[in-house]
Parts: sequence; structure tokens; C-alpha cells
Amino acid sequence: MQVEVRHLPEHSAAQRQVFGYVITIHNRSGDTWQLVARHWDIQDARGRVITVDGEGVVGEQPILAPGARYTYDSFVTLDAAPGVMGGHYVMRDAWGKAAQVPVPPFRLDAGGERVLN
Repeated sequence: MQVEVRHLPEHSAAQRQVFGYVITIHNRSGDTWQLVARHWDIQDARGRVITVDGEGVVGEQPILAPGARYTYDSFVTLDAAPGVMGGHYVMRDAWGKAAQVPVPPFRLDAGGERVLN
């Protein structure tokens, strides 16, 4: 999994910092998996935590064959930066077995663009 984070000053204000992020998911298993849900824990500089749960990502529930990659971009807003965001995806295989894939926490910082592998 690769995460790229970018502060979006043109969409931000003093009490509303906006960050865009691009995530690439790579299926390194020998099975086909579908991304069915996501869970995010987002913490701002004041320690406030927001939890976001939902189906799929950006309105999609992509199916990843062995070796496939899926890339999507989205955004998040913070009342105070810097912050941190992490969570997991819920994946389902062809037999209906579910698995959680962790997304390690990544920093949301107005200090510049970051790429995490």
C-alpha cells in the first residue's frame, strides 16, 4: 500500500485545513479480494478524534485480482493541523470470507507533500 498526502492551502482556512490523499492498494495475495468497507480514525492537533466508517471507497467497491492495483484519491479536513489518520479496509474473498487490512497511520501536515510506502 502506498499513501501520498498533500496539503491543499487553496481550499483551507484558519480553522479548516484540507488535505488530499492518494492511496494505492496492491493485492499481493494469490486470491481475488473485494474492498467492501473502510474505517478511519482521524485525529487533529487538539487531540479530537473523528471515526469514519463506510462502504467501499469513493463510492466504489473495487475487486482486485491477484497482482492487481487500485488507486483512488480523496480528502479530509481538520480543525487544527497537524493530524494523523489511519484505520483499515474490510476485504471479502470469493467465498465471502472477510479480512481486515490495516492502513498504518499517516501524518496530515501542512509542511509539504509526503509519500509513505
